[in-house]
Parts: sequence; structure tokens; C-alpha cells
Amino acid sequence: MKALLQRWQARREAKVLARRAIPDALWQLTLARLPFLAQRSDADLAELRRLASLFLDQKEFTGTDGLVVDDAMAVCIAAQAVLPVLRFGLAPYAGFVGIVVHPDEVVARREVTDDHGVVHAYDEVLAGEAMDGGPVMLSWRDVADAGETAASGYNVVIHEFAHVLDMGDGAADGVPPLPSAQARRDWLDVLMPAYDRHGEQVVCGYDTLLDPYGAQGPEEFFAVASETFFVNPKELRAEHPDLYGLLARYYCQDPAAFAAG
Repeated sequence: MKALLQRWQARREAKVLARRAIPDALWQLTLARLPFLAQRSDADLAELRRLASLFLDQKEFTGTDGLVVDDAMAVCIAAQAVLPVLRFGLAPYAGFVGIVVHPDEVVARREVTDDHGVVHAYDEVLAGEAMDGGPVMLSWRDVADAGETAASGYNVVIHEFAHVLDMGDGAADGVPPLPSAQARRDWLDVLMPAYDRHGEQVVCGYDTLLDPYGAQGPEEFFAVASETFFVNPKELRAEHPDLYGLLARYYCQDPAAFAAG
């Protein structure tokens, strides 16, 4: 029965890959736009392309404010979205379908209630947002600039899909699903000291490799660290070796091994 199911799944995937095959010219354009992907091994690039095709078949892209999401835009997003799950497959992304693409950043109205029960309303400027159960929202301007902003460790797609992974156990807390309670303790033993140091540096006004936004909470720190891990890995490894090692073990990847410079 298991072998029969595997053959059925293989046939189904082959049909999807044939139907959603990414043309060579479009794939090469995507790699030219995203040098941090282009420097990967041939085996990694083949797997990224395969996963991107499957991702495109599973997700629905919607543009807003007159934006039309064409094939080049969708492939650019898909190629970055599947990078964190290169060794996992797409199962962690099964809980949502929609990807909403805005032309630029959006302003969201927020409300918080303080300890005294007073409601405070404020506006938050967003380049992206991942909600439990979807959709994932992205600013196309930020996505399109991903190749240029990689040197600063910024990547909105990886950031938001790291949040999707984080929420895989039902809580956005900076700890993605792990195999055991001991693994969670080991994770926190590395993540939390790094998060605390980052927060102290931000409060003191120091320039930081990691985006200051990571000081907002462990969940944002994990997402910010994941961005830098994939797009500026050598600097992360040099400045935060323990954090780099934690992410390398989790993602089962060593992007610094491919990074130029």
C-alpha cells in the first residue's frame, strides 16, 4: 500500500511539474535578480526550481491597487519563499493558500490594550505580514529590491515565510516546531541570549547587522535572523556564530559555504 501511494504521488508530482514548469529564460532571469540564490550549487538550484514549481501550483497570487502579478513576479516570490524549506519540502506551508501582493508598503491600523484597560490606536507601516492560516502579504517594491538589499541582510519574503514556519506549532514565539522538549530548551539557550544582546544594542543606539526590528520580540528576532542567514550568511556567521549554527542545524543548510566574498 505504501509503495502504491508513493507511485501515485510521484505521478501526480510529475504532472504538476510538467504543467507548472518554469521556462529556462524566466528561471535565469530570477537568478540574475537574486544573486544569493544564483551562487548555490547546481543540486540546490534544481531543487529550488522544483519546489518553486510545486509552490506556484499550490498558491494563489492576488495583486492589489491595480497591480497584476505576472509570471516573473510570481516566480521571484516563489523562489525566495521555498529557500527556507529547501530541505523540508512544502509541507510546512500547507496551512495557507493566498499570497497578496501590494505595489508598495501598506499602512495598517492597530489597536493595543494596556495593563490599565486603555485602548491605544496607532498606524504601522508594513512591507509584509504573515497571518496564521494566511494569507501572506508582501510589498512588491521590497520583493523586487531583494537582490540589492541582501547586503544589509534584508529580505521580506524570507522574513514572512520564517513567520509561517514559526507558527507551525500554533504560536509565533520565535521557536518553530522542534522534535522534542529538549530541542526546544537547546533552541532557547541560544536564541534568547542573542535576542537579549540584540535588544541591548538597539536600545543603546549601536549599528547592528541584524535589523533593529528584531528587538520587537523573539518571533521577530527569529524572522530577522533568518533573513540575514540566507542573504548575508558570512557576516552573520562571523558576528553571531552560535546563532548561525543554530539556524544552520534547523534549516539543514550552510549558505555561507556558497556566499561570495
